[in-house]
Amino acid sequence: MRKIVAAPFVSLDGVVEMSEQWTAPYFTADMQRVIQQGMAAADTMLMGRRTYEQMAAYWPSMTATDDPFAEFLNTSPKLVVSTTLQSVDWQNSTLITNDVIGEVTRRRQQPGKDILIPGSATLVRYLLHEGLVDELRLLVFPIVFGGGQRLFDGWTARLPLRLVESKTLDSGVLSLTYQPASE
Repeated sequence: MRKIVAAPFVSLDGVVEMSEQWTAPYFTADMQRVIQQGMAAADTMLMGRRTYEQMAAYWPSMTATDDPFAEFLNTSPKLVVSTTLQSVDWQNSTLITNDVIGEVTRRRQQPGKDILIPGSATLVRYLLHEGLVDELRLLVFPIVFGGGQRLFDGWTARLPLRLVESKTLDSGVLSLTYQPASE
């Protein structure tokens, strides 16, 4: 069975929104290696509408010469969860409009590498609540952003997690990997 891995960028105060506005100063070769390791372990991306729209507006025109992440992002299958989109045009994208749990479970049971969720806080919360996230790989940036959507906005249930790996990157960003733990 494949793992579903959520890999959001998170500020110290839990903000996951608008990361393109606050992550750039911390983006070093060390961080690039961590992100590339996560991509190398995955062969599919799963994302919500907003993340899809943001990424699809930028990445299709990028090449591996422009950015080392472009090849993975452009060629990997992309599963897009949305109730409002009518179509998805980015190469290798598939729209999931209903039975999200059934479709994600079916994809998870297929052979392959990890299914990576880049961002998509609402989708991550939903899948965590349904017990479908196998790993939470947080890159925690040493900045307090102050406002914006937080990873666990509106979360009211207990969610025991077990830290399985932690690294401090050269920029001061923490790379933290958690897995669900039983209470």
